[in-house]
Amino acid sequence: MYAVIRAGGKQYRVSPGDVIRIERQSPAGKDGSIEFTDVLAVSPEQGKVARPEAEAARVSGQVVEEGRADKILVFHFKRKKQYKRLRGHRQPFTAVRITEIAFDGQRFTAPAESERKPKPEVASKAVKTASTAVEAGADLGTPAKDTKAKKSAKPKASAGKKAKASPKKKK
Repeated sequence: MYAVIRAGGKQYRVSPGDVIRIERQSPAGKDGSIEFTDVLAVSPEQGKVARPEAEAARVSGQVVEEGRADKILVFHFKRKKQYKRLRGHRQPFTAVRITEIAFDGQRFTAPAESERKPKPEVASKAVKTASTAVEAGADLGTPAKDTKAKKSAKPKASAGKKAKASPKKKK
């Protein structure tokens, strides 16, 4: 079950239990709940998409966090004019956990916090590769040997000098 909603000029695909970051919303109700009535599409079953009538579908959410995103640097530059301006911007956001999607008399709710299963932690690729190499018996402490044969040190002829002239033949 998912729905497509419009919030803050952007569209989001949401399911019950998802946490989305939207543009900062006006203060929510006393309990911190937000209701999205601008629902563009709803998918009650796998493979089916319905376009709800006005006010026929709604999505409810709970405010999780409010804050500001990472800083974005805005740099203006005009060459040969000694013009440089550096400004920063931090976009305010509201993080919302989707709690319910109501459509056509049906209600799809998110599981409670205690009922949700924790996601298994995924180790990074470098750690997996290193652990696989250790299991295979590789020694990670020593550097790999150079397989290329070293060339003998021969002085290179510089491009500016002429090569040795061959002796002139006597007639």
